[in-house]
Amino acid sequence: MSNTIKIKTSLILFLFVALLVGCNNSKTNVDNSTVKTETKALKKILFVVTSHSEKGNTGEKTGYYLGEVSHPWDVLHTAGYDIDFVSPKGGKAPVDAFDMTDSINKKFWDNDIYRNKIENTKTPNEVNPDDYVAIHYAGGHGAMWDFADNTEIAKIAAQIYENNGVVSAVCHGPAGLVNIKLNNGSYLVDGKKVNAFTNEEEVKVKLEDVVPFLLEDQLIERGAIFEKSEPFTEHVVTDQRLVTGQNPQSAHGVGQATLKELQRLTKSNR
Repeated sequence: MSNTIKIKTSLILFLFVALLVGCNNSKTNVDNSTVKTETKALKKILFVVTSHSEKGNTGEKTGYYLGEVSHPWDVLHTAGYDIDFVSPKGGKAPVDAFDMTDSINKKFWDNDIYRNKIENTKTPNEVNPDDYVAIHYAGGHGAMWDFADNTEIAKIAAQIYENNGVVSAVCHGPAGLVNIKLNNGSYLVDGKKVNAFTNEEEVKVKLEDVVPFLLEDQLIERGAIFEKSEPFTEHVVTDQRLVTGQNPQSAHGVGQATLKELQRLTKSNR
């Protein structure tokens, strides 16, 4: 075989190999891009915080309870979930229990991305429920005034739940659950084990005559099977993709239980 033929043959083989490698790399890039896009779409969680800043006519300020955002956030964000925030009015949400001696509170507050998110919350009409695998209602007394009657957020939560997602709430956050109705017309909490800030706890903080309703009573009226522990002790319950916690002490546990439910759902969908 002449040198010219050998060179031509080698060149053809080289080009053929290069073409195969290029095709494989292109396929890999497309596949990786698809996986990343799908992963991102499957790993978003919506946190609901109050827009209300006053405890009735007492003159006392309130808002969302920082630890009931930061502790579930820490569990879920560390696990790789991206979190957005919505409030009834959108914009900057009022904060209560601003305790920077709590290391998790400080970790959240010092995170520029999430600090910006909670100070620029979405309005309900900016939210697409199909983007989220879970929704979490953070407490704080402000929630008692603007969660229960917010039909827009209730519809968002119902759709996330009907999409096989998880609904969680802690302390006064379950005020957002009392009027959520499913497609079959039943209340979300009907027949499910639930807990929230109890009547006893409301009496102990001397706000039983200030809040517009007692959360424990309202949940029971909606058909919930209400569970509780001694005041201000941790109590978390999970029932049919609904996770609820009794008080601020339960915030971390709610985050853990929500994560466990999401992991269970991920395994069952494989």
